[in-house]
Amino acid sequence: MDIPLIKGVVSKQAHVGVPDGTYEEEYARDGFFGKYAHLYRTQPLTNWDSIEGPLKPRAFDPVKSIQNDYNDDFFTSRKTFLENADVKIQMASLRKSMSYYFRNADADEVHFIHQGEGMMETDFGTLQYEKGDYLIIPRGTIYRIHPKNETQTLLIESMSEVNFPEKGILGQHALIDPAVIRTPTPHIAMADVNGTEGKYELKIKRCNQLTTVTYGFKPVNVVGWKGTLTVQQLNVRDIRPVLSDRYHLPPTAHITFVATNFVICTFLPRPLENGDPTAMKVPFQHLNIDYDEVLFYHQGQFFSRTGINEGMITFHPQGIEHGPQKGAVERAKDAKRTDEIAVMIDTKNPLFMTEAAESVSNNEYWKSWR
Repeated sequence: MDIPLIKGVVSKQAHVGVPDGTYEEEYARDGFFGKYAHLYRTQPLTNWDSIEGPLKPRAFDPVKSIQNDYNDDFFTSRKTFLENADVKIQMASLRKSMSYYFRNADADEVHFIHQGEGMMETDFGTLQYEKGDYLIIPRGTIYRIHPKNETQTLLIESMSEVNFPEKGILGQHALIDPAVIRTPTPHIAMADVNGTEGKYELKIKRCNQLTTVTYGFKPVNVVGWKGTLTVQQLNVRDIRPVLSDRYHLPPTAHITFVATNFVICTFLPRPLENGDPTAMKVPFQHLNIDYDEVLFYHQGQFFSRTGINEGMITFHPQGIEHGPQKGAVERAKDAKRTDEIAVMIDTKNPLFMTEAAESVSNNEYWKSWR
C-alpha cells in the first residue's frame, strides 16, 4: 500500500473542503486508478493567456458535418472525426433504409442513437431502436438499418472486443442489471426491403475496403441461435448511476463498456453532492496523463460548461489540464441535480483529429476557461 505524503496547504479529503484561495487539481496515473497527487494551486492552470499546438482543447460539431455532406450510402456517409489504432470515433446519419447489408470485419461497433428510431435487421434477428439506445454489434455481424425517421448515431469502431465492466464490490445489479439488456429475436418472415429482382448485396468492410457479395436470398436467414455472442441493446434510461451525497465520484464510476485501451462512460441525470456544503459538485480540475478524453453531449443542460450544444464533441488530449469553466462552480452552488446525458470515450493512446473534425471545429473553444 502506498502511504500518501502531506505537504503544505491541503484539504483533509479529496474534493471536499478545498482551502480558500486554492484550486484542487488531481494529478493521477492510469485513469484515476493508479498513483496520484492532489495539487493545491493559487490559480488553475486552465487560466491560460494563449495556447498554440496540438494539445489545445478542441470542440467541434459532428452533426453539422453529417448534415451538410449527407448522402444515402451508409458506408461513405459515416465520417471519422477522431482515431487511433484502437478506436475510431465517427458519426453517421440515415434517412432511409440501407440498400444493402453490411458486415464490419475490422471492428466491433457501438452505435449510440443520438436522434431517431427504427429497426435493425441482424444475423440474430431484429431489434427496434430509439433515441438513447446503445447497440453493440460484434465484429463480423451482418446488419441493415431501416430508420422510421432521420437517425443520427455516434458510431464507435473498436479494434478489440467490447464488453461490460466488472462491477466488483458493487454487485452484479449495480449500474446495469443484466436483465435490462435486450437481444434480437429471429424473424425471417419480414417483408423484403429494397430488394432488386430477389438479389441482395452484402458489403463487407476489411482493412477499410469493401467487398460486395450478392445473394438470391436474404443473408440474415437465421431461424434460431444460442450461445454467448450476439448483438446487445441498452437504453440510457436503464442505467442506474452510482451516487454519493457527500463526494464527487471520478468519471470511472460511470463506465458502461470496456475495450482494449479505451472505455466508454455514460453521464446521466442524477442528484448532485448536496450532503456536505464543502463537497465539490462540478468535475474537479485534473491533468490528463494516461488518457485522452472525448465527450459527446447528447441531451440536457451541461452545467460544467457553456457554449456546448447537443450533438457537439469536446476533445481534451493527454498532457494538459482541464476541468470546469470558471463560472461553473458558482452556477453549481445552489443546484440540486444535473439533467445532462453525455457519452465519454477515454483512450489510453493518443487520438488524432481528422479533416472532417477540423472543418467543423470551434477554434475559440480554448478561451472558454478565461
